[in-house]
Amino acid sequence: MMGFWKRCLFCVSLVSALIFVFVCNNELGENKNFLEASISNASLLSEVCHQIFKGKSFCPKKNALKSTFSETTCHEYVAQSHYITEALSEEEAGFPLAYVMTIHKDFGTFERLFRAIYMPQNVYCVHVDEKATDTFKGSVKQLLSCFPNAFLASKMESVVYGGISRLQADLNCIKDLVASEVPWKYILNTCGQDFPLKTNREIIRHLKGFKGKNITPGVLPPAHAIGRTKYVHHELLKQKNSYVIKTTKLKTLPPHNMTVYFGTAYVALTREFANFVLHDPLALDLMSWSKDTYSPDEHFWVTLNRIPDGEGNGIPLQYSCLENPRDRGAWWAAIYGVTQLDTTEVT
Repeated sequence: MMGFWKRCLFCVSLVSALIFVFVCNNELGENKNFLEASISNASLLSEVCHQIFKGKSFCPKKNALKSTFSETTCHEYVAQSHYITEALSEEEAGFPLAYVMTIHKDFGTFERLFRAIYMPQNVYCVHVDEKATDTFKGSVKQLLSCFPNAFLASKMESVVYGGISRLQADLNCIKDLVASEVPWKYILNTCGQDFPLKTNREIIRHLKGFKGKNITPGVLPPAHAIGRTKYVHHELLKQKNSYVIKTTKLKTLPPHNMTVYFGTAYVALTREFANFVLHDPLALDLMSWSKDTYSPDEHFWVTLNRIPDGEGNGIPLQYSCLENPRDRGAWWAAIYGVTQLDTTEVT
């Protein structure tokens, strides 16, 4: 009799276990891709760390880290990807940043970059090259729809490397960000192949050290750059390749007798200065004059920032304390704490 009840208890336990497994499997079925991707990514990262500690290099194959974005809902994606959903400190909550992200390819790279710099108190404007594929545009739009503080630029440009369209892309996003209700302190512009090496908190502490000044390092035109604003240049948009051509036609002198400086295209600007750039006649005239120059984003910001105090509609413009942009990579790391994964920005 005792053996009979033991067999019954075993059967009941087995049936209960099977029902439990069936129910759990059914409920978690939609998360199967999540779990598989997480295990795969964790294993890869574990191997990378192991090889680094052993002093060896490790080069995973392209796209080794898998994304589950297209296979899940926003809520699931944000949770599974471990996005930060609350400000990590009062200091960070009180010093929000605005980001301009200008991209044109490699959705996987953009996804990881966005995840790395995302903070709920910040605001993000993403400009996608008008020439990008519909698939890429759709993926970016879908991703940004999951975040209330991130959006596509209201106007897209067909970006040509070295042309005015690259600067215009940044300005389109700056216009949108100035209209944002987020009380951001600085606006930072990035391309799609930048990646942070510092935390958000480290970045804002670095920015606070400039006490409300813009960060636009630059110098008087070096010999190799004089031709960029001396001669007329034109953008050529073609189906397979777009580029800027130099003509032999001389340009007029800069407006308002401005002294043109050259520096980096990647800057940190205050909200006050962003408004100045968008609305002041000096800035608008320089933008108009720059439309047929080469790589105007490398002289536009620094030239405006060096207008003597008292000009520019009464806004006191401040020189940056960083004067030498030769080692652009070192400066970029010092300001943003980022490194470029790929120097190719646009085609």
